[in-house]
Amino acid sequence: MEVLLRMQRASKARHALCSATCAACASPPRRFSALSRPPPNYPGHVPLTRVERGCLAIGSSVMSLINPYRHGFLSPLPARAEEPSSPRPLADLIAALGEATATPYFIYRLRDAMLADSTGRRILRLRPRITSQTLSLPALRALPTNTVGRAYVDWLDREGVSPDTRSSVRYIDDEECAYVMQRYRECHDFYHAITGLPIVREGEVALKAFEFANTLIPMTALSMFAAATLKPQERRRFFDIYLPWALRNGARSKEVINVFWEEQLGRDVGDLRKELGVEQPPDLRDIRKREREEKKRLKEIQANGI
Repeated sequence: MEVLLRMQRASKARHALCSATCAACASPPRRFSALSRPPPNYPGHVPLTRVERGCLAIGSSVMSLINPYRHGFLSPLPARAEEPSSPRPLADLIAALGEATATPYFIYRLRDAMLADSTGRRILRLRPRITSQTLSLPALRALPTNTVGRAYVDWLDREGVSPDTRSSVRYIDDEECAYVMQRYRECHDFYHAITGLPIVREGEVALKAFEFANTLIPMTALSMFAAATLKPQERRRFFDIYLPWALRNGARSKEVINVFWEEQLGRDVGDLRKELGVEQPPDLRDIRKREREEKKRLKEIQANGI
């Protein structure tokens, strides 16, 4: 119900704002073919026909379910957090799926949510980027342990990842909406940091469920189908604990796309969670550690014939 209400409110906001902010949105896009493709709207942009966009959505969704380790679920070869790096291996499919399914409605809904918020409008105007060049990771490591910046960099160090791993947006036609998608991607690790969810399949699927309830981007909902690839015990835990947490918190919390993370780095992370309305879920890393220890103990007992 919370999600439906959010969609209704966002739809009203879009109709109220679209005529004043993006007149082009109201008119249908100019038709073209693969042989007469228009020039790009921004660097790296690839205009797609409707057929191409549909094929991209179907193909990327099927392949990403076959290989859930592609970007957005897990990062099998993490980069060193203190060095710039290329995008995480095999990062194309989930990124392409997100872009192909976000238009024509959902990315405009997210853009309009930013336009309806004073901080969101400022983010759209300034267009900050989250990279190791715009954020000083050594400076974040020097912050107190209870701050947002320290939680973020500690999470990066613990998981062995870098902020320089997000694929550039290519398939969203509207240049401003392309930035919204880029911002969403680059903020993903902050969502990990404030929730504490690790980069394991179970943690990624839980975070995607939270993002769906909060942003309504279709790719995040489709990503939840990866729950079928979890081990039976992990799947039970996801449906019993983490899915209810994700849907409840994602639907009731403020729009996380409107958080100006760069201005929150020195703030107490608990205070920010409280302001956003986000409960921290049970520590998945600790739960998995206890399970491994229990399995090891049982094996030792069996080996000793007890």
